[in-house]
This record gives sequence, structure tokens and C-alpha cells, in this order.
Amino acid sequence: MNTWPPGNPVISIEPKKKGLVGPYKNGRRELSPAGQPEPVKVHDFIDPALGKANPYGVYDIAADAGWVSVGTDHDTAQFAVATIERWWTGIGADRYPTARNLLISADGGGSNGSRTRLLKTELAAFATRTGMTITVCHLPPGTFKWNKIEHRLFSHISMNWRGRPLTSHEVIVNTIAAIRTTSCLRVHAELDTSIYPTGLKIPNDEMKALETEGILTRHDFRGEWNCTLRPKPGHARAQPS
Repeated sequence: MNTWPPGNPVISIEPKKKGLVGPYKNGRRELSPAGQPEPVKVHDFIDPALGKANPYGVYDIAADAGWVSVGTDHDTAQFAVATIERWWTGIGADRYPTARNLLISADGGGSNGSRTRLLKTELAAFATRTGMTITVCHLPPGTFKWNKIEHRLFSHISMNWRGRPLTSHEVIVNTIAAIRTTSCLRVHAELDTSIYPTGLKIPNDEMKALETEGILTRHDFRGEWNCTLRPKPGHARAQPS
């Protein structure tokens, strides 16, 4: 981390636990006027009309700032990379105008897992679109709590919506965006209604081509967890709009 080039962002990414949308009980307590409890359903069966919320976070370590996309569809690698790209085009490119490298710290499982081929192909496409070299470092299995986003961003989200029924996606987005801490943490939150299909398979020859063309390079140390993705040769750096 100390040798990372100045002016290049380091982010921590992770999906937060999915939550039911609607008048359901939410854990812990929150102050409210005496004798005016908010009514909730007795059972937490999913409401087909409202569905679930899939918050996915990007935490900018140097800036102490978060970006959360609240998805309405599936939590997939496409959704993960789409959130990173939304952060980059929305905030990151302006905050780091000279950046040529991006370092990502991620958990080893789920939509951003170390074995997820779709994550690598989506990040490779993102690298080509931006002209940045992207380094991904996955944490060892069972150590997701080491990921800084867990205790620097997600813990504050959990505290901010404790005891509050998450009655709509708008309530969820606004509750996340309202986070303020003494360390000056600020969080941007927005709804993502895009469709992210499950079951997409990346064939062996496509993965092999990434390595053969030098787009994907696995690190000598724990290459199954750590890799670097470079822009496709011949593609210039895109300018932020």
C-alpha cells in the first residue's frame, strides 16, 4: 500500500446483506415518540411488488467517502462492476484526474469473489473503457471483516437504519445518503433498476485469451487471489463526460 502511486485511488468493495423492502421489523431500537410505534408485518414474507434491496458499496479509503448502489435485481459480478463504474464516472474521475491505476480490495466470495470469471471479464472491459490499469486484491477466505468497507461504511449504514422499517427503495437510498460521522464520512447513494441476469458463463477460451493478450496477469504471490487487468491494446484513455 505504501508503494502505491500518489494520485491513484484505492477502493474497498463489497455487497451488503440483502434486505426486504416493506413494512417489516428491523433489528435493534430507534428513538421515536412515546406511544407511536410504527406498525410492521408479523411475518417477513417477501412482497412480490417491492422485492428486495441489494446495496453494493464502494469505499474510497483515502477520501473517507462511500458510494452505494441500491439494486433491485440480482447481486452479480456485472452489478458489482457497474457500481464501480458509476462511482468512477460520478465522483472518482473528478477526484483523481491524473489517475492511471486503480487498486481494489475485495472479499473472496460472492459477486466479487476471487473465482468469479465474470468479475474479471467485466473489470477488463472497464479497464479498456477508462484506460486505467486495475489491480484486484482478494482477502483470504473467512477474513471479510478485514475489508475496510465493513467497519468504515457498512457499520454506519447498519446504525443509521436500525429499528426503522425499510418501507421502500427510496427510504433505503435516503437513509444511506443521510450518513454523517465525526470523521467526516460522506456517502452518495442511488437506486439502480438495471437488470443483471444470473447464470452467465465465461468459456475457457475467453479467459485464456485475456491472459494470452496480456490483459489479465496473475500475481506471483497468491495469483488465485491477486491479479492485474490492463486496457486492451490500442484503446486510448476515455475522458470523463
